[in-house]
Amino acid sequence: MRTHPPLSPSLHEAPARALVTSLARVHRTVLLVDAQERVVWISDELAELVGSDSDTVVGQPARDLIQAGGREAEIDARLRADGCLVNERVSLVSGVGQLPVELSVVQVPDREDDPGHALLIVRPVCEAEPAGPAADSDYLRAVLDSSSDAVIAMDEQGFVTFVNSAFERLLDRKASRVVGAPVALAFARGGSLQNLADALRPAPGGCGADLEFTRPDGSDLLLSFTSRPLVLPDGSTAGNVAFFRDVSEQRRFQEELALKNRELEHYVHTVSHDLRTPLVSLLGFSRLLAQDYGDVLTETGRHFLERIGQASRTMEALINDLLELSRIGASPAQHDVVDPLPVLKQLGNELKPRLDEAGIALQLPEAPPVVKGVRTQLYQVFSNLMVNAVDHMGEVENGAIRVTVENGGDDVVLGVHDNGVGIDASEHERVFEIFHTVGRPADGRRGTGIGLAIVKKIAESHGGRVWVESDPGDGAHFYVSMPSA
Repeated sequence: MRTHPPLSPSLHEAPARALVTSLARVHRTVLLVDAQERVVWISDELAELVGSDSDTVVGQPARDLIQAGGREAEIDARLRADGCLVNERVSLVSGVGQLPVELSVVQVPDREDDPGHALLIVRPVCEAEPAGPAADSDYLRAVLDSSSDAVIAMDEQGFVTFVNSAFERLLDRKASRVVGAPVALAFARGGSLQNLADALRPAPGGCGADLEFTRPDGSDLLLSFTSRPLVLPDGSTAGNVAFFRDVSEQRRFQEELALKNRELEHYVHTVSHDLRTPLVSLLGFSRLLAQDYGDVLTETGRHFLERIGQASRTMEALINDLLELSRIGASPAQHDVVDPLPVLKQLGNELKPRLDEAGIALQLPEAPPVVKGVRTQLYQVFSNLMVNAVDHMGEVENGAIRVTVENGGDDVVLGVHDNGVGIDASEHERVFEIFHTVGRPADGRRGTGIGLAIVKKIAESHGGRVWVESDPGDGAHFYVSMPSA
């Protein structure tokens, strides 16, 4: 693979340097000039075309290399007025004479106090195109024109060769203004040129990105953009084909939903805090009542007082879980490399009295892979899943809980397995809903129904997911995917 010479240090900003590098992968015969129209960088392909090398060309005025036949002033004026040129016929000075080319220009943003640079995209002019199979071409155009997605095809030099009618309607751009132009110019004013260049980089499986585009009438679109190599029947490639879809409404809906979720989390957080004050009073006075007047109360009265205490403690656990649920993801957390084994050993020691009382054996992994995440939240995931197994596995002989941590490609999959009564398939999704529980714990306590919802929210805040595999009588197998470290 050919490598490009390093960019000149005169291109100050890192984003600008990244943009030029990305565009040079799409348009291979390019030239970078500064505000004084001096050459500061030339691609290897263009240097080879002019029969020179980069050391010879860099530092020269661009007019020594590109001649416009007396129309230099006109082109300069258009460039200053429009900020870009598209397919202007000029001549390229080469070692074998003047070579007719088409010149297009993309402005490269630089520092605010610097006039910036311009990327000159050059394409040799082909006077005659070889004739192709017209019937196949017409059939292909008819198929692509019937697509509801906007489609655009580019050759190996990054020049547009075809757009379908859905593209014209979506972007309000006539095909005659786009076909033959560098693809960078088709979106130069859309604000997502870097995303476009990155998505068009060579990749066997193709690439995707979101592009912000402004239509001629001033309306803004958010486009989901997918690019794939255009593979011919003989296995060779002939550029790229890209598909566009308007996802503006979908993005607006997601943003509105995210806003409502934040408002709901804030509401839950506030209400949970407000409920703590009367709850503390209720717990305190019920304890004082039991201490000071317990011998005066009848057995029925003491039973009622105990029921009040149990209900208060349940409410306290519910409030604590709601506060914890509202805090997850509320602010960015620092993700570190976490070894799950010390976390699991700590939990094993904490749960040992309950496990021994219930006659449940616990099996932990010996050398689990590390996880990228927040240690306290990893503790919560394992704790809630293991406690859930203890509470809901039911009365079984030789009860056992097995914890697994396994590599799954880019993710690490955490698993908590039990040999209990299992869960019906109709409940597999609902068990992760807030306040939803399947049966009561073995000791008769009433759970808050928030533990598995917390596990789900932690997994999603790490970019993972949670699911359960279970059948009645065959135990339950809970899985959580987390980023691999």
